[in-house]
Amino acid sequence: MEMSKGFMQHGDTSVFAHSLAVALICVQIAYFLPKFLSKHLNKRALVRGALLHDYFLYDWHTKHDGHSLHGFFHPWRALRNAERDFSLSATERNMIKTHMFPLTLPPPKCKESWILVVADKVCAVRETFGK
Repeated sequence: MEMSKGFMQHGDTSVFAHSLAVALICVQIAYFLPKFLSKHLNKRALVRGALLHDYFLYDWHTKHDGHSLHGFFHPWRALRNAERDFSLSATERNMIKTHMFPLTLPPPKCKESWILVVADKVCAVRETFGK
């Protein structure tokens, strides 16, 4: 995760700071969900998946390095890196792989993944268009 501090995500926000903000919003969403929706939520996986969802470890702003389709392919790169460096649950894998839905397929399979999809979009808008 330390390496992600050196890469920018949206605006002047590092990938590391973005991932922390996404994890925080995931926890906030989970907290405010009705009890019947959050009852079987895996909060550990929710936070780990959120922290690793953008673990792609490159500067996606450098288009000549083959990153022009970053939005479509970085979930798979992040998943590959996370699997290499961490032991992941099936939920965490699904979260990382599907966080760009609906831009990328397949759709999320679990509640934790859907929460991440929403939290990531909220953070991206805030970071891109101002706080």
